[in-house]
Amino acid sequence: MEVVLPQDLKQDAGLAKRRHAELRRQKRVFDARSRIIGGDTEAWNAQVHDQKIKEATERARHETFAAEMRQNDKITCILEDRERRDRKTLCRAINNFQQSFQRPETRREFDLSDPLALKKDLPARQSDNDIRNTISGMQKFMGEDLNFQERKKFQEEQNREWSLQQQREWERARASHRCAEDLHLQTRLRFDETAKHLQTLERTTRRAVCAAVKEFNRKQAEESMERKKQERKQEEEDNLAEISSLLHGDLLSENPQQAASSFGPHRVIPGRWKGMSREQLQQIRLTQKQQVVEKLRLQEEECQRDMDWDQQRVQKAREALLHERQRQRQQRDLRRALDDSNLSLAKEQKKHIDEVRRNQLTRDYFTQFNTRSR
Repeated sequence: MEVVLPQDLKQDAGLAKRRHAELRRQKRVFDARSRIIGGDTEAWNAQVHDQKIKEATERARHETFAAEMRQNDKITCILEDRERRDRKTLCRAINNFQQSFQRPETRREFDLSDPLALKKDLPARQSDNDIRNTISGMQKFMGEDLNFQERKKFQEEQNREWSLQQQREWERARASHRCAEDLHLQTRLRFDETAKHLQTLERTTRRAVCAAVKEFNRKQAEESMERKKQERKQEEEDNLAEISSLLHGDLLSENPQQAASSFGPHRVIPGRWKGMSREQLQQIRLTQKQQVVEKLRLQEEECQRDMDWDQQRVQKAREALLHERQRQRQQRDLRRALDDSNLSLAKEQKKHIDEVRRNQLTRDYFTQFNTRSR
């Protein structure tokens, strides 16, 4: 959760005030009814000044936040490393304890699940005092248990040793837990001191930024006043020079030479030109008449050229028509000769087919006759 400081509230209020002023300025500038012609240099200067102040403030604020974020990241990394090491140490201690004091063979019920029980098992009877001889084994027949007191005492001693061992383990675990808590408390205290030091640095940085912004604003105000004074003085001198130039210049005296342009004698300055002279008007009219005569001559030449081209096209078309007719006659003669040749060939082929048929009929007839004679 972030802590809201008075400086943050003051900055938010300043930003809101500047935002409201900017909205009012935009409404005033972009409104077509209330906007005036020209630019407001004072307003522009004020905007540039406000923008520089805003950029300097935002830059300092971002740098402060960046330093704070970097410090927080370092603190978080340190805490995560410490927690990881503590967890690893605790897991290692638990594993060592389990391997040293909680091995499977030390359990009371290990004999029930021992995989090597058959290999470790003893013969059914080793002696008369063998405690493994049960009634169902029928190895020993007794009316009472003679080793009951010794076995009970041994079990009590064993339970006492187990209890003492558990108490010692519990004491070691509590001591380790207290040591971890003390170390965590010391780490938290160091982190609190670091955070306090960072807050002190942040306040010092903000105070230095405010002093720098104030000094910058003062210098900007002095420079703006000096610049306005110089501009006012220069404007007065320019106005006096302009008035003197207008009084003694060619504009008010209407000197015709003032319209002459530096690009050539045929060019004039539109803002100073007083009109053409009579000689210039006569020259323009003479040039227009010459242009009309030249245009008529060009039109006549174009008409004559079109007539020549039309005659050439008609001659070419007539020659093409004659050539096409001659080609058609030649094709007609060739087609007639080809038809006559095809007709003669068809007659000869028909005559040859008739002879072949007659010969075939004759052979068939003789063949049938010979067959019947046999």
